[in-house]
Amino acid sequence: MTDTPPDRLSTDPRSPFHDAALLERGVGVRFKGVEKTNVEEYCVSEGWVRLAAGNARDRFGNPMTVKLKGSVEPYFRTPEAETPNAG
Repeated sequence: MTDTPPDRLSTDPRSPFHDAALLERGVGVRFKGVEKTNVEEYCVSEGWVRLAAGNARDRFGNPMTVKLKGSVEPYFRTPEAETPNAG
């Protein structure tokens, strides 16, 4: 089995692309070759990321986001064997 993150992943628990186990493991994202720490959602096949726009919130309390297009490279921050719940 290859150790690659999914094509699309979201930090929003209401999204169908949310995966708590993967997020707990730690997924990093390089966008256009630069490490991004404020990624709310990404899609590798479509080539976009959705970034939090500062501390701004919408009327429901969700972070305001900006969708940017470019090359997306997700990766796991820790190998699968080192995860706390791996057994």
